[in-house]
Amino acid sequence: MDVSTCMTSSLSKPDKPTFPWGKRLLSVMDRYIIAELIPPFLFGVGAFASLGVSVDSLFYLVNQVVEQGLPLSVAAEVLLLKLPEFVVYAFPMATLLATLMTFSRFSSDSELVALRGCGVSVYRMIAPVIAFCLVVTGLTFAFNESIVPAANFRASTTLDRALAQEKSEFRESNILYQEFQELVQPDGSKENSLSRIFYSKEFDGERMKGLTILDFSRQGLNQIVSAESAVWNPQRNTWDFSNGTIYVVSADGSFRNIVKFEEQQIQLPRAPLDLARRGKDYGEMNIAESRQYLDVIKQGGNESKIRELKVRIQQKFSLPFVCVAFGLVGASLGAQLRRTGRATGFALSIVIIFAYYMLSFISGAIAQTGTISPFLGGWIPNFFGLTAGTLLLIRASR
Repeated sequence: MDVSTCMTSSLSKPDKPTFPWGKRLLSVMDRYIIAELIPPFLFGVGAFASLGVSVDSLFYLVNQVVEQGLPLSVAAEVLLLKLPEFVVYAFPMATLLATLMTFSRFSSDSELVALRGCGVSVYRMIAPVIAFCLVVTGLTFAFNESIVPAANFRASTTLDRALAQEKSEFRESNILYQEFQELVQPDGSKENSLSRIFYSKEFDGERMKGLTILDFSRQGLNQIVSAESAVWNPQRNTWDFSNGTIYVVSADGSFRNIVKFEEQQIQLPRAPLDLARRGKDYGEMNIAESRQYLDVIKQGGNESKIRELKVRIQQKFSLPFVCVAFGLVGASLGAQLRRTGRATGFALSIVIIFAYYMLSFISGAIAQTGTISPFLGGWIPNFFGLTAGTLLLIRASR
């Protein structure tokens, strides 16, 4: 794109305007920049996704084929099912690579100088980049919510089934659920206190067996329930216990009452059943499923697990938007580079990507300790990226 092209761009028309509405929304310059971004973006998606799936899954699957006799067809299926996860991670990386390489080429070929000579500011040149990044952000979010969780879950179940290690959709033994309640101390401070322990020796997917429940929720009065089995009653929102004994213990440790029963309905939370049926890992749940699981573990009061899941949810929200931060950084930095080849742009992208994910790991770990909020733990890397991109953009416009 030389100066004469720039000067007549407002009058020129594409030979075959396929989408008239797109022609009205985007100028010739916008379409040109976006067209230049697409090839390196697609190259980046392929390169980074292939690299990620090779490092994470390929070597493990080859080892399983050699040592465990995993069929090649199953290994290929699992590899394909793992690919969407790394495509999602590749989208932001490819956005950075595409913007950095495209604008560094514009700079080295003096196309940016030509555009500036026509009165086009750097901020105006960045506009199609931001639009492109927003489209990639939406694509990343859609992949991460609708495709990746289902693909990861199917990959794990397919591999376990092939290796004769198929896992049940529920925990079959040693179901332990702890419930906490918040107590106000005499000095006004609050602390979590254990209020109930629910233990089941076996679970067949519907009925709990070999149960012991310790209830400390009543002040000065403890209760122990021992039963042969129990099943959740959804109509009454209670547990139907069978063949058991209730021991009521006073504060001094003496038995106050002992009641034996054949059938007994007891008002306890449904959470132990939800916990026993939960068979998915974090990477196999979308945001809605993660929030449902969060509601379950909140009832147990395990603060470390609660904080960890809250951070994971915020990271699911923040990951797609890193495309915007990477796009801004890549375009602004590329506009200031001269005579850089593809190898240099690729290497620079790797350094920025490594710095981002290192910061993401550190901020997430700090948030899990409770030092900062889960929101900050998930979004601090994006804020840093946007700030750096804005400063680079201001510098490039001078």
